[in-house]
Amino acid sequence: MLGLNKKDTSLLIIVGILTLLAPFILNPFPSDSAMAQFNAGYPDLMQRFVIFGIFAIGFNILFGLTGYLSFGHAAFLGVGSYSAVWMFKLLSYNVIPAIALSVVVAGLFSLLIGFVSLRRSGIYFSILTLAFAQMSFALAYSVLSNPKFNLTNGETGLQVYADDPQILQGANAPDLPHLFGLPMRATYTLDVGAWSFDFNAGYYLCAVVMMVVFYLAIRIFRSPFGMMLRAVKSNQQRMNYTGLNSKPYTLAAFVISGMYAGLAGGLMAAMDPLAGAERMQWTASGEVVLMTILGGTGTLIGPVLGAGFIKYFENIFSKINDNVLHSWFAFLPDGLEDAVVFLIHPFIGKGWHLTLGILFMLVVIYLPGGLVEGGQRLMKWFKRKKSGTDDAPSGKTEPAE
Repeated sequence: MLGLNKKDTSLLIIVGILTLLAPFILNPFPSDSAMAQFNAGYPDLMQRFVIFGIFAIGFNILFGLTGYLSFGHAAFLGVGSYSAVWMFKLLSYNVIPAIALSVVVAGLFSLLIGFVSLRRSGIYFSILTLAFAQMSFALAYSVLSNPKFNLTNGETGLQVYADDPQILQGANAPDLPHLFGLPMRATYTLDVGAWSFDFNAGYYLCAVVMMVVFYLAIRIFRSPFGMMLRAVKSNQQRMNYTGLNSKPYTLAAFVISGMYAGLAGGLMAAMDPLAGAERMQWTASGEVVLMTILGGTGTLIGPVLGAGFIKYFENIFSKINDNVLHSWFAFLPDGLEDAVVFLIHPFIGKGWHLTLGILFMLVVIYLPGGLVEGGQRLMKWFKRKKSGTDDAPSGKTEPAE
């Protein structure tokens, strides 16, 4: 189907079903229960899962296939956001032109940075991309916020104002991002007993886009172009000795990856029409690296899982505070309750990074292939249990995808 083999078609269908049913899957607990704290089925968070999944899929095309580790991919995320907001300011709140411009501008920007950075490899390439990203952040934060040609609005962030031209904005069009009149914030809430499920227009737009780019990523992985990128990662020097010039392939991968990041930035602005320089900081670049490694570098679905994993911790664990802990352990004697809360306190709330760091360390040590490898091990274990054999796994391994 769609030019994919049976395995890839099944994977695409599974991702589609999970994406479609996300409002149900991510709200397993009743709304009024104590465990509702762990529900993640509200629109803003679901949108982040999908948008950062797109960001990580694009980064994985560069890092997972070629082995080139970029520490500056957040620059393209920020450029995409700024481009989308400028389209809102100049034309209209329709998200289609804004998203299209974000992809084009990010592609041109990544072509420029990639042309310079790819003259080096290894750690030198990584440092160059980091330097470009930090220069982009500095430009957006200060230089380009000069009143004479205010392109970024500095630390306040770029947003749409009432006196902006918006030459194509109709009188009856929604005064916020929309898809041909359908507001991105439009939400239908379905109440089923004690459960509440939100179906948001913005989320499903992002989900459809993610399915499209996920399909394109599969085609890239399986194409001759993808095989050339794998050859670059395997042994670029030997590849060059055969007479093949690897630079056009790595530059193309860099540009494609940058366009994915620009698309993610455009979608972020489409959901919330505001662009700030903080999206270009080195911490945002490091975050997508963590997402890809946690999920499984070089795999298809791994970056999506890694993005969801990190964003879940960032938004769910960071909200847990001492009051929530006391409500959970109120059944314990007072002294024991205080002791348990004291022990858990450093790992929740503002300390969620500590929990994430420990989990990341465990994954790197025990699951080098990321969450995908963990899923594969579980599947093999269940298969052995089902067949009634507990034999040790053979030495033959297959790439996780």
